[in-house]
Amino acid sequence: MIYLEHFGLRERPFGITPDTSFFCSCRSHQEGLNTLAFAATNGEGFIKITGEVGTGKTLLCRKFLATLGPKWVTAYIPNPNVSPRTLLFTLAGELGCAPESHLDEHLLMELINARLVGIADAGEHALVCIDEAQAMPVKTLETVRLLTNLETEKRKLMQVVLFGQPELDGKLARPEIRQLRQRITFEHRLAPLTRAETEHYLAHRMIVAGYAGGGVLSRAAARVVYRASGGVPRLVNILAHKALMLAYGRGVRHVRWSDARAAVRDTPAAAAPRRALAWLGLVGVAGLCVGAGTLLGWLQ
Repeated sequence: MIYLEHFGLRERPFGITPDTSFFCSCRSHQEGLNTLAFAATNGEGFIKITGEVGTGKTLLCRKFLATLGPKWVTAYIPNPNVSPRTLLFTLAGELGCAPESHLDEHLLMELINARLVGIADAGEHALVCIDEAQAMPVKTLETVRLLTNLETEKRKLMQVVLFGQPELDGKLARPEIRQLRQRITFEHRLAPLTRAETEHYLAHRMIVAGYAGGGVLSRAAARVVYRASGGVPRLVNILAHKALMLAYGRGVRHVRWSDARAAVRDTPAAAAPRRALAWLGLVGVAGLCVGAGTLLGWLQ
């Protein structure tokens, strides 16, 4: 990255690839991590984490997996939009079963069951994290539920964490998978960053990337980034990266308000929502004026 040396950085501070070394303990994300840790240690059945696009679900998932100790055998499935057999085949491989390609669903279930029993006998715990769970077909979801039926006299042989967009809630509300919905024992909804958290997040990522100076983004620039992104981390990263590029182009190490505004104009995904919110704000003001009987006087 061309501006790394300019700002004295070791690596890109605002990449959009989830990197656990940049995990920032903002309130909602820390609460999510705490929920996962508590549920995995004490709960049974399913755990559900939802959040809008770009709020950091995958990063939270990877951070959680990195915190688990040696007594945990984990599987990570990033793309569950597959048939039941394909999911079982993938899961068996993740658990270290080395399944043969000709096995059908029944034999794959038996193979996974035997592996889970072995994990339990060794005093270990099996946990599966499924990312983008809203994309999982209903039949595949039902297959996962059947896997969680496997148990000893003391506990379930496998726990499942579902990470998904809010559409996952709609899918789980369908009557045909109500049994799975009833087994969700813990859940958390990721929220966007607040304005103060956005400023902290920006500074935190610069420090992790190796920056040793004062604040790079002015408070005015950080405010623009927050308003345009709505506090969504992925959009914050995109805008901050572009703003740093503009500061580098000017030969300075300070991002000003105009740099952030230019980054917003160059990012439709960030600018469009803000225009929509501004329009809704105007509509709301007009509605209040009508309710108070002042709109006509205001227009005259």
